[in-house]
This record gives sequence, structure tokens and C-alpha cells, in this order.
Amino acid sequence: MITTMAKKYKLLSEQLRDAILGAEVSRARIARDCGLTESLLSRFLHGRGGLGQESIDTIGKYLGLQMIAGKQDRKTSTKGR
Repeated sequence: MITTMAKKYKLLSEQLRDAILGAEVSRARIARDCGLTESLLSRFLHGRGGLGQESIDTIGKYLGLQMIAGKQDRKTSTKGR
């Protein structure tokens, strides 16, 4: 089911990666200002590691991100199964 959803909807981690990569500040600056190591942030950006909840919250706040909760229609997300 995730494969089908991934085609239409981006995972939260992908959205966070996009926000970091599209930020007007360097990744090194983001890492430093958020109290992370550059290697940790790099591993996350390349899909080789995850971030903890506190790190996600810190980066989100730093970049001014807002999460909009909503539930997708199950009929749409499972179409073609």
C-alpha cells in the first residue's frame, strides 16, 4: 500500500528532505544551528539514517515549517490494487 501511496503522496521524511534542500541557508548552517552534526544530517538527506523526533521538531521550527494534518481517501490511495 505504501508503494501506491508514495506515487501520489510524499512521505513526511521526503517532504522534510525537500524543505532542507530547498532552504536558503546551507545544510551545514542548518545542522549547526539545530545542534546536529553535519554527518547526521547528510545521512538523513541521503536516506541512510533517520532523525529523532526532537531533531525533526527542531529542524521544522528552524525552517518555519507547518504540518497540515489530513486523512487521505482510502479509495484513492488503494486504487489499482
